[in-house]
Amino acid sequence: MQAMEQPLYLKVSSHYRQAIQSGVLTPGQRMPSVRDLTRLHQVSLSTAALACHTLEDEGLLEARPRSGYFVLRRRRADLQPLSEPEPGRALDPAQYVGIHDRVSDYVAKCDLHPLVANLAAAYGSPDMYPSEALKNAATRALRQHPQLLVSAVDSPRDSPLRAVLARRALEAGMQLAAEDIVVTHGCIEALNIALRAVSQPGDTIAVESPTYYGLLQVLESLGLRALEIPTSPSTGISIEALDLAFQTHDSIRAVVVMPNFHNPLGCVMPDKDKARLVALCERQQVALIEDDTYGALGHDDVPRKAAKAWDTTGNVIYCASLRKTLAPGLRLGWMTGGRWQARIQMLKYAQSRSNEALAQMSVAQFMASSAYDRHLVRLRRMLNAQREQMAEAIAKYFPAGTRLNVPGGSMLLWVEMPAGTSAQAVFDAALLQGIRVAPGTMFSNSSRFDHYLRISCGFPFSHQIDEALRKLADIVVASAPPAGHVV
Repeated sequence: MQAMEQPLYLKVSSHYRQAIQSGVLTPGQRMPSVRDLTRLHQVSLSTAALACHTLEDEGLLEARPRSGYFVLRRRRADLQPLSEPEPGRALDPAQYVGIHDRVSDYVAKCDLHPLVANLAAAYGSPDMYPSEALKNAATRALRQHPQLLVSAVDSPRDSPLRAVLARRALEAGMQLAAEDIVVTHGCIEALNIALRAVSQPGDTIAVESPTYYGLLQVLESLGLRALEIPTSPSTGISIEALDLAFQTHDSIRAVVVMPNFHNPLGCVMPDKDKARLVALCERQQVALIEDDTYGALGHDDVPRKAAKAWDTTGNVIYCASLRKTLAPGLRLGWMTGGRWQARIQMLKYAQSRSNEALAQMSVAQFMASSAYDRHLVRLRRMLNAQREQMAEAIAKYFPAGTRLNVPGGSMLLWVEMPAGTSAQAVFDAALLQGIRVAPGTMFSNSSRFDHYLRISCGFPFSHQIDEALRKLADIVVASAPPAGHVV
C-alpha cells in the first residue's frame, strides 16, 4: 500500500511548526508574508495562505490587521510539566478493588444532569468522521450482496476486513496474515478475551498507573487483581519498576500497556523502551497485552510502531479499535493473539460469535482506499488544533500550580490540579453547571490521582467550550486548598 503524498500546504506549515517549536521563530516574531512564502517555497498564494491558516488554527500564529502573521506567545509554556511518579514505591495489589462502584456512581450522576459541554468524551465529534463515505460504502455492500442483512455470518474467514487490517498493520511495524486477525466488538472485548486467554480468577495483572478505567472494570469483572506500576507521563510504564514487581510478586500473569498515546496520560513510549518491555516480558514468560487504540492519531503523520513489532516469539497480544479513528458508532476492534491465537479464536466464538457482516464490509471498502488516508490526515490536523486550543485555555484560566503535558497526538489532556484539590468535588460542582469531566479517581484504585482531571479535545473548540473551561477553572480555584495550607 503506497503512502499518500502530503499536500503542499501541510509541508509548508510543518516546516514553520518545527521552526516555532524549536525556538528558531520566537514568540512575537513576524512570519514571512504570504507573498514571501510563495517565493521561498515555490507555491501558490492559496497554498501559502492555507499553510498560515493551519498554523493559526493550531494556536501557533496570530493574524494582526494590516501587519501579517506573528508567532503567538503560548500561555501554556508557563505551565510546569506533570509530576513524575516514584518508581521505587511499594506495590500492593490487595488495595486495588472497587472500580465498578466508582464508575457506576459516575455514570449515574452524569445521567442526572443536562449536558452543556462534554469534556469527558474520549472520541471526536460526528463531523470529524467520514459519515457520507461510510454510508456510501454500506449502500454499495448491500447492492452487491442484497441478502447480507438476512444471511448468517458462518465463519470469521468470511470477513474482508481482516485482509485490509493486515495490510494496514504494516504501518505499525507488524507483519500479519489475514488469518492472524480476530475482529471484535471494540477494543474492550479484545482486552477481555486476551485476559481470559492468559489468566485465571485470582491472578495478578500488572497495569499502568494511571490507566484506562474500562480496563480496571474488566479486571474486576474477571476476578483478577490489578497491580499498578508507576508510569511516566512522558515515557510510559517504568520498566525498572515492572522488573522489580516481577521479583517481588510471583503471581503476575500478564502486563497490559498502552505504549502509543496513553489514555489518560497521552505519552508515547520510546521505541527502545518498547523493545526492552517486550524482551523483559518474554524473559519472565509473562504475556504482554498491548492496547493500541490511539496509535494512528499522531499529529505528524509518522506511524508509531507497536510494541508487537519487536515480538519474535508470539508473547505479545495486540488489541486495537476503529472507534476513535474512523467510526465511534461502530464498535469494531481487532486483535492478534500470537501464541494464544487458537485459544483467543475459541474464546471469541464462545463469548460473542462473529461480528455482523455489514459494518465489516463497509469499513473494509473504505479502509482499502486512499480516502481513508485523507480522512486520517484531516482528523489528525483537527485534533492537533483542538489540543493546542484547549491547552491554551487551560493555561489561561486554571490557577497557579496547574501542571500539564500536551501530547503529540490523540484527543485527551491529563491535567494535574494544585495539590489538595479534590477531583471528585470538581466533578460534582461542574456537573451542576452542565459540564462533564472525568475525575482522576476513575483511572486508579488508589488515591494518587485524586487531584487530576482528564479533559477531552475531541470536539472543535468553540465559544461554548471556552466558556465551559473558564467556569471549570473557577470551580478548581474554589476547590483548591487555601494558600499556605499544607497538604
